[in-house]
Amino acid sequence: MSHGWLLQRERGSRFALCLITWIALHLGRAPARALVYPICVYFLLFAGRARRASRQYLQRVLGCRANIMHVGRHFHSFGSTILDRVFLLTERYEQFDVSVHGAQSISQRVQEGQGCLLLGAHLGSFEIMRTLGIDKARLPISVLMYEDNAAKTIDIAKKLNPELASTIIPIGSVDSMLLVKEKLDQGQLVGLLGDRTLVHEKIVHCSFLGERAVFPAGPMLLAAAVQAPVFLCFGLYRGGNRYEIHCELFAERVDIPRAGSGQELQHWVQRYADRLEHYCRVAPYNWFNLYDFWAVAAP
Repeated sequence: MSHGWLLQRERGSRFALCLITWIALHLGRAPARALVYPICVYFLLFAGRARRASRQYLQRVLGCRANIMHVGRHFHSFGSTILDRVFLLTERYEQFDVSVHGAQSISQRVQEGQGCLLLGAHLGSFEIMRTLGIDKARLPISVLMYEDNAAKTIDIAKKLNPELASTIIPIGSVDSMLLVKEKLDQGQLVGLLGDRTLVHEKIVHCSFLGERAVFPAGPMLLAAAVQAPVFLCFGLYRGGNRYEIHCELFAERVDIPRAGSGQELQHWVQRYADRLEHYCRVAPYNWFNLYDFWAVAAP
């Protein structure tokens, strides 16, 4: 299996990240977006692993040979969504043109006191979904997150929005499961991403974009344990200042018998992979797993 994302260092110094943040907040979105282009050129020149991973993915999702222009557009979409987090965390919502599809069902569940899991991916911007699709409606949401691989970025995000720290449930902590159950029992929302594996985590092999890939079993096992409704949520970046938030009911509850053969788990994870593939084809430059996602380790 591939844990390549865990091995990749977080690129960019803290000073550079702070400088871009300062420019965004004091000079505006347009000057800050101008910086995205030279940053993309830097990655095209010096981030060989990410460049190869982007081309590999794009060739699968586009069905054609991906050239340097395709990869540059992919990097630019990634940089744009990262930059936009600054404006979202500081509640400058007027900067964006956002259309929301399907979030009413989630709002209704919360109003009825029913907690839900929101299952996303490294596709587009989870922040736009969390901030405009959920927080703007004043719906309480916490997020399960692996913090070690993006400590600099998360530290800056917490400084921009101190309340963010209280909404993060660290993956791997002893009481993570208890905190998730507590939030759901209180009728709140818990978001998590389902497309990256951790070391020593149970995995499931699925068909994804025409080839076998590895997905984590954890999100489905968590859903089965808490027996809460599961919604898929994706915030797709559509260029400029435009985003589309898509929410759809994935399951009223995920049933995976403890003594089962594993077929039930395979069914649920493959179903997630199928929906993720659908949205990758809808917005192909939005998937930001810039490592060899299809790598399978030798036994």
